[in-house]
Amino acid sequence: MPTVSAHVAHTLARHIDTVFGVMGNGNAYFLDSLGRETSSGFVAVRHEAAGVVAADAHYRASGRLAAATATYGAGFTNTLTALAEAVQARTPLVLIVGDEPTSGPRPWGVDQIALAAGVGARTYTVGHRDAAATVVIAIEHALTYRLPVVLGIPYDVVTREAGPVPDASAPQVTPEHPPVGPYADGVIDRIVDALATAERPLLLGGRGAWLAGAGSVLGELAALTGALTTTTALGRGLFPDSARDLGVAGGFGAPGAMEIVRDADVAVVFGAALNQFTMRFGELFAPGTRVFQIDLSPTATHPHVGGYVRGDAADVAGEIVQRLRVRGGSPSTWGTGLDLEAARRQAAGTGVGPDGRLDPRTAAARIAELLPEDRVVVSDGGHFLGWSNMYWPVASPDRMMMVGTAYQSIGLGFPSVPGAAVARPDSTVVLTTGDGGGLMAIADLETAIRVARGRGVAVVWNDAQYGAEVLNYGKKGLHPDPMLIPEVDFAAVARGFGAEGVIVRDAADLDALASWTARDPEDRPFLLLDLRVSAAVVAPYWEEIAARG
Repeated sequence: MPTVSAHVAHTLARHIDTVFGVMGNGNAYFLDSLGRETSSGFVAVRHEAAGVVAADAHYRASGRLAAATATYGAGFTNTLTALAEAVQARTPLVLIVGDEPTSGPRPWGVDQIALAAGVGARTYTVGHRDAAATVVIAIEHALTYRLPVVLGIPYDVVTREAGPVPDASAPQVTPEHPPVGPYADGVIDRIVDALATAERPLLLGGRGAWLAGAGSVLGELAALTGALTTTTALGRGLFPDSARDLGVAGGFGAPGAMEIVRDADVAVVFGAALNQFTMRFGELFAPGTRVFQIDLSPTATHPHVGGYVRGDAADVAGEIVQRLRVRGGSPSTWGTGLDLEAARRQAAGTGVGPDGRLDPRTAAARIAELLPEDRVVVSDGGHFLGWSNMYWPVASPDRMMMVGTAYQSIGLGFPSVPGAAVARPDSTVVLTTGDGGGLMAIADLETAIRVARGRGVAVVWNDAQYGAEVLNYGKKGLHPDPMLIPEVDFAAVARGFGAEGVIVRDAADLDALASWTARDPEDRPFLLLDLRVSAAVVAPYWEEIAARG
């Protein structure tokens, strides 16, 4: 007779293809049923947080519902940082965990429901009569609100017989899609008028526009108005015409491109939160620029926004296009004669920094020349993340993910690799991480190597310090010892896990990446590049942060 665990496994397997996690006594029977009785795969990670991270990356790379699992108690509490990140990033995933017995907590138990709620995740607890229905309800919540949910299985019901697995109804998903009311309709008219009369129109798109499927219609809008385009870091590749795109806006943007952005007289923002980094702390647009925003947030997200429409980015962009076509007129010729390719160009670097170590700009530029075009870039958090965002463009927003930045965490890089690799098995997954975050997640370097194999590359920016802390607190005179890291041989660690590990001290050492790229993915190992980079070269976005104390 099927058990409660079997009901959970079978019902969940109808909606997901892979579960990431660590086995323990609280989820053992669920994993047994999943593996024996369903077609869903299981990827073992080495830390419970890594299961949630991998599931988060899997969703970002595939757009499909993700799932992770951990046991109860310490297994569950280990997931909390990654769960908080998934909440902040609005990632729909289901975290299946063991939970306290229905008779009450064990002596070493904790209130898991309260802990999950504390980071913003709702918990659904299954019973022996409603397990399948509860799974469907949890999935509905995750997909409707684009948030992670926790699915708890009390320990004393995991093996309880529950009868035949029902043919549970499909989740009824109704994503947030606010109607456009009369006031918003009037703002759309203002946007149409502004774009029709603009001399230097600009469109800025973010991850929200990608999730709305707005890329194609935004391409139409750019062509119709003659607008130049730019994106947030997580919207990279949104606009179909790359020739008129200025790259990433904000601190990751090229100086020449950001000068052009500042010249815009009208800027319309689609599906972007306009945080301090994208807005360059309020300096992205000139004071006279008319700024409009379309997003799902309740209100505009920056004081420079002069007109706000709460709505779906694709729907509103389509309405703007339709009204512009009725109105008629000629597109702006703003981009004519501008050398946009030169404007997008980042600094090449000087080979070595003032301290004699490798200039990270030189390394980033050379790596960009050597990486396969069909790549997915995953990034840990830290000072170094500027280099990949500045130098390594991707084809679409689902090929660039920064797991950790929504919650301002580090140490989630290595476990992002297996999630992206399972979602995109034919692409090269490229991780960018620092030595501090890399050491936090070092156990799941093994997972990255095992899962991605010859389609995985890890770039470790190894400057023997916590760069963000040194650049912030070190400059204020605080004692340096807590900010420093003894130089670690990441290449040797990678070789110990079965990868090819290469120490990179100068640009010539990056020929190892050229040789690796030329080989058949089936005949090469995972590659880790241990870049011994200069701590004296500061990313421009961090200089903007530092300038504000």
